[in-house]
Amino acid sequence: MLQKSPKIGHSSHVVTLDVRPQLLDALSALRDRVAAARFPLPLAGAPRARANRDELLAQLDDYLVPRLREPEAPLLAVIGGSTGAGKSTLVNSLVGRRVSEAGVLRPTTRTPVLVCHPEDHHWFSGMRVLPDLTRVWVPDQDQAEELLLPGEDPSRVLRVQTADTLPPGLALLDAPDIDCLVADNRVLAAELICAADIWVMVTTAARYADAVPWHLLRTAKEYDATLVTVLDRVPHQVVSEVSRQYGALLTKAGLGDVPRFTVPELPESAWGGGLLPATAVAPLRTWLLQQAQDPAARQHALARTAYGVLDSLKARLPELASAAAAQYAAALRLTSAVDGAYDSEYARVRGRLQAGAVVAGDALKRWRAFPLDCTAAELLDALVESLGALLLCAVTAADERVDEAWRREPAADAPELTRRDPYPESAEHRIGVAVRRWRRELEEYAEEEVRYLDRNVVLDSEVVAALVATALLGGRRARSAGEGLAERIGAHGALRLRDRAGRLLADHLDRVMHNERERRLAPLDALEVHAEPQAELIAALSVLQKER
Repeated sequence: MLQKSPKIGHSSHVVTLDVRPQLLDALSALRDRVAAARFPLPLAGAPRARANRDELLAQLDDYLVPRLREPEAPLLAVIGGSTGAGKSTLVNSLVGRRVSEAGVLRPTTRTPVLVCHPEDHHWFSGMRVLPDLTRVWVPDQDQAEELLLPGEDPSRVLRVQTADTLPPGLALLDAPDIDCLVADNRVLAAELICAADIWVMVTTAARYADAVPWHLLRTAKEYDATLVTVLDRVPHQVVSEVSRQYGALLTKAGLGDVPRFTVPELPESAWGGGLLPATAVAPLRTWLLQQAQDPAARQHALARTAYGVLDSLKARLPELASAAAAQYAAALRLTSAVDGAYDSEYARVRGRLQAGAVVAGDALKRWRAFPLDCTAAELLDALVESLGALLLCAVTAADERVDEAWRREPAADAPELTRRDPYPESAEHRIGVAVRRWRRELEEYAEEEVRYLDRNVVLDSEVVAALVATALLGGRRARSAGEGLAERIGAHGALRLRDRAGRLLADHLDRVMHNERERRLAPLDALEVHAEPQAELIAALSVLQKER
C-alpha cells in the first residue's frame, strides 16, 4: 500500500529542516507584517485577501513557526474530510480504543480531539500549536463533555487525550467536518488542517467526487504538503471499481502519486462503538508509523510540508501586497473626493465673503437700521446668524458632492462609511458654536483697541465690534462701516483692528472647514488603510528569501 512521495523540489536526498535563528527571525517579521495587513474596504478581491491572510496566519502560527522552532516535536497528522466520512471512527480504530465520539448523527465532531502518547503530552498541553484554542486534558473520553466550562464554545476548545497504543512521536487530530453546516466548525477545520505535518484526507465511496474534499486536495497540492488520502466505507462489491475511478481522478488532478488507502464498509462503520477491526486500518497505521519512526521518512514529511508552505509565500505574499495596494488606492480616491469637495466649497465661501454675501437679508436690514433702530448687539446677532448659514450651506453642499462621488466607488459601501455622522451634535450646532466663539474673540479685540485710546470720550466696544464685523463681512455695501470705525478709533486703530479681525475670521473659517472635512474623513481614517502594508509585505518576503 505504500507509495513514494514526490520530491519536495529541493533535492532527491533527505532534506533537513533549516532552523537557523536568522530564518526564524525573518519568518516572525513576515508573520507580523501579514497580521498587520487589513482589507476593510469592500473591493472585489477583499474577501479573498482576508481569507488568504487568515489562512496564511494559521499556517505560520499553528504550523511553520512552531515546527521550525521545535523540529523534534511529534509528527501531527490531521484527519480531515467531509460530513459522514467516518473520521472519528478512523481515529478510534488507528488508536485502538474509543477516543473520539463517533455516531450516525451529523455533524458528530464539534470539539476537535488530539490524541498522543503519554510521553508526548507536554508538546500539546501548552500553546506551541493552535495557540487560539483552549486546552482541555481528557483522561477518559466519557468525561469529555463534563470538562467543558459552562458557556464555553466547544468549537474553540482542543481536547487532548493520551493513549499508549499510539507510539511516541505521532499524534492524531480528529477535525470537525470541512463542509459542516456550522460556519465556525468549517473555519476551525480549515485552521486545524493548516497545523498538520501530514494531511489525511478522508472521503467515502459515495462522496469521493464532491467538491469539498477536492478543494482540500488541490490546496494540499498547491502547498506541496505531505498528503495521504483515505477512501472510506467502500462496499466490498465495488471496491476495485471505485478505487480505480478515484485513482483516475487523483491522477488527472496531478495527485496520482499521493499514498492512497481504502477502508471497507463494515457493520462497525455505522453502528458499532466507533472501532473497526485492526486489519481494516493496518496499512494506513503502518504508513503513519513509518513516517513517525523512520528518521528519513519523518525528515522528508516535515521538510516537504514546511518547505511547501515557505515556497508558497512567493506567490501568496505579492497577492496580499497587491490587495493591500488596491485598498490604499481606493482609500485615496475616497479621500480625494472629500478633499476636492471641501476645497471647492471653501474657495466658494471665500469668494462669497469678499462679495459681502453675509450682509444680506436680515443682516442687511439690521445694518441699514443701525445705529438708530438697531443696537450693536442685534447687528452682531444677525451677522453671526448669516455667517453660520453661509458656512452650513457650504458644508452641506460639500457633503452632497462627496455622497455623489462615493456612490461611484464600491469601496464606499463599507458599513463604517455608510453610517451617517458619528458625532452626536449636528453640523448646524457645531458651526453655530464656532461662529459665536469668533464673535466673542472679536469683541475682546475691540475692547483691547478701545482701552488703548487716549480719549476723554467713552466708546462702546460693542459698537466697535459691530462696525469691524460689518466691514469685514459686508464687502462694498458696507464701506461706510469702515469709515465709521476710523472716525471712532482713528485710521491707524481701524487698520490695525481690521487686520487682526481679518486674520481671526480666516482662522475660524479654516478651522470650521478643516474640522468638517476631518469629521467626514474620520470613519475612513479609522479603517487605517495605509500605503505601508504593500511595501512591508514585499520587503519581509525579500528578507526571508535572502535568508533561505
